[in-house]
Amino acid sequence: MPSDCSHTYKGMHPFAYQNHSDFPEGPVPIDCPLYIERPPLEEMAYAEIEKPGSVTRIKAPRQTGKSSLLIRILDRARWLGYYTACLDFHQADKAIFRDLDKFLRWFCANISHQLQIPIQLNEYWDEDIGSKISCTLYLQGYLLANLDAPLCLTLNEVNRVFEYPDIAQEFLPLLRSWHEEAKQSPPLQKMRLVVVHSTEVYIPLNLHQSPFNVGLPLTLPEFTPEQVEDLVARQGLSWNSRQCRQRVERLMELVGGHPYRIRLALYCLYQGHLDFEALMKTAATEAGIYRDRLRGFLSILRERPQLARTLKRVVTSSEPVPLEPIAAYQLESMGVVTLQGSYAQPSCELYRQYFAKQNLESDSINRKLEELEKANRTLQNLVRVDELTQVANRRCFEEYLSREWQRSAQDKTPIAIVMCDVDRFKSYNDTYGHQRGDLCLQQIAKAIEETTQRSSDLVARYGGEEFTIILPQTDAKGAQEVAQKVRHRVRSLAIAHESVPYGAAIVTLSLGVASAVADAKFDAFTVVQAADRALYASKSQGRDRVTLSDTCNFYYNSQS
Repeated sequence: MPSDCSHTYKGMHPFAYQNHSDFPEGPVPIDCPLYIERPPLEEMAYAEIEKPGSVTRIKAPRQTGKSSLLIRILDRARWLGYYTACLDFHQADKAIFRDLDKFLRWFCANISHQLQIPIQLNEYWDEDIGSKISCTLYLQGYLLANLDAPLCLTLNEVNRVFEYPDIAQEFLPLLRSWHEEAKQSPPLQKMRLVVVHSTEVYIPLNLHQSPFNVGLPLTLPEFTPEQVEDLVARQGLSWNSRQCRQRVERLMELVGGHPYRIRLALYCLYQGHLDFEALMKTAATEAGIYRDRLRGFLSILRERPQLARTLKRVVTSSEPVPLEPIAAYQLESMGVVTLQGSYAQPSCELYRQYFAKQNLESDSINRKLEELEKANRTLQNLVRVDELTQVANRRCFEEYLSREWQRSAQDKTPIAIVMCDVDRFKSYNDTYGHQRGDLCLQQIAKAIEETTQRSSDLVARYGGEEFTIILPQTDAKGAQEVAQKVRHRVRSLAIAHESVPYGAAIVTLSLGVASAVADAKFDAFTVVQAADRALYASKSQGRDRVTLSDTCNFYYNSQS
């Protein structure tokens, strides 16, 4: 059991008071009078963590107050008598993100450490059921089971995870599955998850939608004029009432109600670094107090000439400009525009002035960047094939599934997913070496591809020793038949595996099958997850078998 000190909040808070002369960086401490509440944001967050199995999702551009809100949620959780653990992904070594198994072990070990519960990963980790199931068992069956009160688990800077797509594509669905399973799992109902990330990450990843979209979303609003006037007083600026109203109005015309931009301006004025008129005159220049942030945006835009041209149209127009959805989403995620429907305008006058003066249309820069974009597109086409097995890779699988899912929705025809995992592959590698292991995977990939006859079917390496098959226009019965053919075909290879403890000493496959029609009840993620659960049911029941999902099992003429 964890010690009392990790459960009950006592004594000085870890985020102690800072006075108004401190430079505005990092979260605003609990005891600092400069924190401005934004009702009903805080109360919504506090109410959500009292709900069993809840997920609170805080996403916004950088420096808008996400971390300041997070430490107040943790403070409220301690006040409620909850255990707390806060993982900041910026603290994780780069090597942690190279392998899902290592990442999830780091994740579990850090929670154990913060709860002062002995780390016993090896007791729960099982290579045959995979690291995601092992992680879930450790969290649910060990950590949460040993707590006599709820756990508020906060994940800060989750945008760091998005930089590693192979990890993000496994970890984010895992968080989502915990949220869904909490409806039926008493241990998971003890957990209150708070996920915090910056939206700027959407730009380099070229995402079309939020990468994590479950739970209560909290959008951090900008300050109102009344809140800025309140902050002026708290900062200690000696402005009379009329002067305060006029200056706040002018400042907000320039920088909007963005918390950091406001706080930085008031800090510089309080310190006497420059007077109000000088601040206003230089703000949108290289000599201004916002130069570092503006240069950061400029760097992002110059790497993306098409996005830069779009912003140029917005900042040089006197009227809102219609934008195509992806560009609108990316610019709004950066925080440089606000949207009214599909029409965009600069989010503040600072950005209009600064970017209108920048040479975002430089022919020489654009030519070079367009050449780089063309080369990048060529490279992306090349990397859709798994280098070792020469079948489609994970990225190609997800793109093809997205297209076929849309077709399923239009045509009302089923689409099936078959997940395949090589049984006891780690012991095979340990016995015969990695070179033989690579040859084994190549043989299996070829066998699976030869068994799927239709040109519309797609075989992909999902990761490690796991493969997946997309079968468009295929119901559960047809998918089961394909899966059984694949299983028998791999057995017929008779690849020797002497370390198998019983049965035929050959390499075998465990498979899971799911089939559904795209509609409001099912989405692509649900079907993949259902096939994955069926796969692990096959492994837990003895391996070398096919299991049909008990939730996604569409049959023609009937649906159960």
